[in-house]
Amino acid sequence: MHRALLVSEILLDIFAHVNTILDPLSFGEISLTRKSLVALATTCGTFYEPAMDLLWADMHGIVPLLGCVTRLHPMIYHHAGGRYTWHSEGIDPLCEHEVRQFLRHAHRVRSLQIPFDNHFHLLSVFPIKTFIFPRLLSLSMALHPTGYLPLLLSPTLRYCFLPLIRPDLKLIATCCTNLEDLTIKVTCESKSDELSLLSDGIRLCKRLVTLYCPPLDWAAWKHLSNLPTLLSVTISGEVLCPLDMDNFPFTRFLNITTLSFHVTTASYVIAVMRNSAFPSLKEFKMIARILPWEDAEQLFHALCTTCQTLQHIDILSRDQRVPEPSDSSLTPITQFLGFKQLQTLQLSFPHCCIHLDNHLLLKAMSSWPHIRSLKLEDPYPRPATITFCGLFTALHQSPHLHTLHVLVDALNIDINPQAESFRHTSLQTLDVRSSHVADCEAVASILFSMLPSVEGVIYGSSARHIRYAWQEVNKRLRSLKSSAVLGRRITGAAAGC
Repeated sequence: MHRALLVSEILLDIFAHVNTILDPLSFGEISLTRKSLVALATTCGTFYEPAMDLLWADMHGIVPLLGCVTRLHPMIYHHAGGRYTWHSEGIDPLCEHEVRQFLRHAHRVRSLQIPFDNHFHLLSVFPIKTFIFPRLLSLSMALHPTGYLPLLLSPTLRYCFLPLIRPDLKLIATCCTNLEDLTIKVTCESKSDELSLLSDGIRLCKRLVTLYCPPLDWAAWKHLSNLPTLLSVTISGEVLCPLDMDNFPFTRFLNITTLSFHVTTASYVIAVMRNSAFPSLKEFKMIARILPWEDAEQLFHALCTTCQTLQHIDILSRDQRVPEPSDSSLTPITQFLGFKQLQTLQLSFPHCCIHLDNHLLLKAMSSWPHIRSLKLEDPYPRPATITFCGLFTALHQSPHLHTLHVLVDALNIDINPQAESFRHTSLQTLDVRSSHVADCEAVASILFSMLPSVEGVIYGSSARHIRYAWQEVNKRLRSLKSSAVLGRRITGAAAGC
């Protein structure tokens, strides 16, 4: 054996590379990665421990550990469908002398996924406070193993994914004192008593860095404001108990950098933002089922007054039943002009592009010197008011922009690409939404001359004639690029002669 393999750091790097091998044809069978690690483990004593650590590090269910039990091994691996279809109904639980066999490699498990709870009755021999996986870092459950959750916990646990709110959430918080990432992704509507359990459990977590859960009450928010480790919060679900904005003191979240909401309406979000300050917030995202104009204006005002450090903003709502505002003196885009560090902005809700024109686009681009992605996607149909001249005037102010989604007036061409020397080389993705086109050749020439990094235009209209027109534009654009490449090759060949 080469002497380099006696250096543990080198050996671990090699084994870690082996562990990244992907075998897409191995579903339901032993993967190429696992076969390779088994081969390494049986090569020599030096390889055994690091190879076995990697082999058992990531477990999908507890069946592989049950397969280490002499009595169960032939039942599991000699079954016609293999261990993925093995059923344990009617099989006696482990006895005391089989516990050691089950635990033989349990200390190596670092990540555990529980896709079902069919086999946990076999573990009834274990005392309820036993840490079966003493080095476990990550636990993800698709179903909740009723009565057996304590066996899966560990003081070393850092990440936990739960499919529902359970009374033993408190147990997770108290047992796993090093928990940093908690995700509670509930697929059905939570009940009021469950939200109370959620709040009680969250308030016992002392070292959270990332939290994803259903809507919280003020007591939980107050607790989170006192966590110096907390960086990211995502709230997702139906709001059953609206927050009382009049009876809660103003709260500062000093270190949160990412805040996301997936809710039915913006009322809950507005309450949180109005009663809080986020001096370090860099990213804000809200997806609402419905976003009336009045709620939108309140939300924009709250963001502007409490989150001046924002760099990424996404606000989405697709419900087109929202009526157009009768008094629209304020437009959504103007509300964000004060965010001088803004890098990405996506507004996709009814009437988000109201009053958007060349002048307002130029004003916006001039206010955002660091902007890299701008997506203005109004699901409510309205005429295009951004012309090519206005577009390229605005692009002068945004040299770093690589993605742009905006409705462009491609009918009334007001620019001559032959007379323009400006070329925006950073823009790579251009989505013109449902813009109409009359002169495909002229539009293709403009894009070819002034946006050299755009390989093709994205369009979102379902109208057949619009789709056909932009397909023709892209066809002509590809032709122009091919001709240019061929011309450079001929010129280069001629210069070399």
